[in-house]
Amino acid sequence: MADFNAMQEALVLCDKDKLIGLVTAALAQNTSASEILNQGLIAGMDIVGAKMENGDMFIPEVLMAAQAMGECVALLKPLLGEGEAQRGGTVIIGTVKGDLHDIGKNLVGMMMESAGLTVHNLGVDIGPEAFVAQIREKNAQIVCLSALLTTTMPMMKLTIDAIVEAGLRDQVKIMIGGAPVTQAFADEIGADGFAPDAGSAARFAKTLGR
Repeated sequence: MADFNAMQEALVLCDKDKLIGLVTAALAQNTSASEILNQGLIAGMDIVGAKMENGDMFIPEVLMAAQAMGECVALLKPLLGEGEAQRGGTVIIGTVKGDLHDIGKNLVGMMMESAGLTVHNLGVDIGPEAFVAQIREKNAQIVCLSALLTTTMPMMKLTIDAIVEAGLRDQVKIMIGGAPVTQAFADEIGADGFAPDAGSAARFAKTLGR
């Protein structure tokens, strides 16, 4: 029987080689890829996210854990049913126009992928019209806007306004994040929520994507 607890522990310890070995062994025992994904990998990254929120894990470790999971997901994908690997919804994420910061955004994207969401990372300096176009093209359910500069925070509101004007606001939930961003600002500009870190952002996105 597959040792899902050991997979979770290997993820928390960022032990990529051990994790790959456990996943490979579980597949050899005819454990289903979806069970490995959900009970081993996603459950393990939930623990990683919680530890990050609590200050027990830091960004370099979380990145290592997410990368280890990514390699294991690549092993599982050919064995997963259509749509089975990513059942939590489709996310568009990007740093708003005028802002070039992306480390936090990229970590959020990795954590969301680890939580079972399909993530399309648009990069940095993304204008409102590009977000609107990608929502349509990818049929997204969640939009994540990032800004690290107080001077670019107003662009979040302009982006949300553009989504409203395009008639897409009812289709998507909008999350915002970044060092200067607060829940009060999210409420002020009409976003659905705010997350202070990557772990809570991924957990919040999972609830929105259901």
